Amino acid sequence: MQIIQINNLTKRFPMGKGEFTALKGINLTFGKGEFAGLIGPSGSGKTTLLNIIGSLDVPSDGEAMVLGNSIGKLNSKQAAQLRKENLGFIFQSYNLLQVHTVYENVEFPLLLLNHSAAERKKMVLDALEWVGLTDKIKSKPPQLSGGECQRVAIARAMVKRPSLVLADEPTANLDAANSHNVLQTMEKLNRELETTFIFATHDEKVINYLRRKIFLLDGRVDNDEIVKSN
Repeated sequence: MQIIQINNLTKRFPMGKGEFTALKGINLTFGKGEFAGLIGPSGSGKTTLLNIIGSLDVPSDGEAMVLGNSIGKLNSKQAAQLRKENLGFIFQSYNLLQVHTVYENVEFPLLLLNHSAAERKKMVLDALEWVGLTDKIKSKPPQLSGGECQRVAIARAMVKRPSLVLADEPTANLDAANSHNVLQTMEKLNRELETTFIFATHDEKVINYLRRKIFLLDGRVDNDEIVKSN
C-alpha cells in the first residue's frame, strides 16, 4: 500500500538577491511499513525533504502526496490536522517538556485529540510499555539519561499510533549503546505496528538498521537501494 508519492519535487529558498535550490526534481514513493532513510551529508536536502513530507514546509514545484493529501495544497489548519492525527516526529534534541513528567510528556499529543481520560491513560501506558519505560512514569526529563529521553520522545511520537513517523537525526546526541537501544525500539515498533518510519541521517549506526537507503547528493536522489534481509 503506497502512502507517499513524490513527483518532480523542487524546493527553492531565497538567498541574498537570488535563490538556493535545495531539492531538484525528486521522484520517490514509500509504501506502508517501510523502514527507510534519507542519507546524505549536510546540505544534501534530506531534512528539507523530510520537512515537506511532514507538512512543515511546501514544495516550490512538483507534488508531494502524503496519505492522500497534496502537501502544497493544504492550508495551515489542514496541515496541522494531518500532523495531529497521522504523523509522529522524533528529533535529535528530544523536545521534551522539562517540568512535566514522562507520563505527561507522552500524553500531550492525545490532549489535542478527542480521547477520554481513560482512553488516554491506556494509550500512554501502552506506549511506555513499548519503549520499556513504565518504571519512569513519574520521572521528569532532567532525571533521565539521554537514551531514556529519546525513548520518551519515541513513545510520544507513537502514542496515537500514527501511520508515519519522521525521525531527523534521532541518535545524534546518543552514545553507541543508547543509539542501538533506541533503534531496536523503533525497529520493533515498525514490525509490530506496521508504522512507516523515514529517517534523515548520516549516522552509520542508523544506516545499518535501514531496510531501504535513499542517498541524496546536492538535492537529487543519487541512489535508492532496498536492503535484502538475511
